[in-house]
Amino acid sequence: MAALVFLLVTAALRIQLVSAHFQINYPSWRDDSFNAPFSQYTYPCAGVDESDSAINRTAWPLTGGSLNIDFHHPFTYVFLNLGVGTNVTNFNISLNAMPINETGNGTFCIEKFVIPSGLGLTDGTNASLQISTVGPTGAALYNCADIVFRSNATLLPASQCSNDTGVSWSVVNQEFNGSTPITMTTNSANASATAKSGASASAAMNKFAASAAVVVLGVVFSVAL
Repeated sequence: MAALVFLLVTAALRIQLVSAHFQINYPSWRDDSFNAPFSQYTYPCAGVDESDSAINRTAWPLTGGSLNIDFHHPFTYVFLNLGVGTNVTNFNISLNAMPINETGNGTFCIEKFVIPSGLGLTDGTNASLQISTVGPTGAALYNCADIVFRSNATLLPASQCSNDTGVSWSVVNQEFNGSTPITMTTNSANASATAKSGASASAAMNKFAASAAVVVLGVVFSVAL
């Protein structure tokens, strides 16, 4: 009986993992990570390097740009990190202190994801975005997009930045140290997600990680039962 339960749990998790991949539409992702030998389970960028960045680097406004992603799963938590420079391997700037809770299969778009001030970004600064997601199984997926900050870059027009029917999102609210870092809750593409970074973001993420572990265990046990 135990062996049967194990097989059922394993099969259920595999089904969820296969359906949980995602595609970055904008900025352009480094490469199609659905194709071998790439794997979205590979940190930090699905096994895709910057070899094509010279012809595949998207211009982003200095204060932040648009984000358009196709999700292939019922829900996920989304994290956006930034690494400044070329051939980035360290994505040490967190652009959302608390994760985005995305729900629904289809296109998800934020008109402007705000870059934190004080990074010293100038026209022509190269950088890379790392989008990572965590779904109901707790497995992390990764994709990256190479960008160049430009003073004349523009946001996506409304015609190219909308959420599909059934797709919604909100920023997870969790208080720590007596304050709430992000209070925005919305499912509108015409909204800005404000970036936070530093110790407060780290503390929030540590708390969220503990909560996420409980959720994952609950999913596994519910499948087993």
